[in-house]
Amino acid sequence: MADATRARKIADRIKVIVAQTLEKRIKDPRLGFVTVTDVRVTGDLQHASIFYTVYGDEDQLVSTQAALNSAKGLIRSEVGKGLQIRLTPSLEFIADSVPAAAAELEELLAQAAARDAEVAALAKDAAPAGEADPYRKPHEDDESRD
Repeated sequence: MADATRARKIADRIKVIVAQTLEKRIKDPRLGFVTVTDVRVTGDLQHASIFYTVYGDEDQLVSTQAALNSAKGLIRSEVGKGLQIRLTPSLEFIADSVPAAAAELEELLAQAAARDAEVAALAKDAAPAGEADPYRKPHEDDESRD
């Protein structure tokens, strides 16, 4: 079993090799504008999960996934040549959902800011509903009984 530092170095090297291979060697027209965002390697260096994003809509994502799966053998052989380790890890391509989640969070934060602005506009000219000092004061009669 490899240590975490070696696994991280191999993951970084796989990321570079895959990005270069996609840029220079893969000529599939289904392949969109792909960015390799992260690579995670198991502790025994037998499996690599490659996370990627695609610029475009859902159709571009689906066609890019098909192109990556069809070119998986070529990409794995390039990774094997570039790593020069005893066993080449198997590759799995996973569409990264972080950008979509970040966009959704940005939209929710914008909605919350708009609602806060509405509440602030309504509260600008508002007056308290009751008395200025809502707390009870002891009556003068109560003090004289003690």
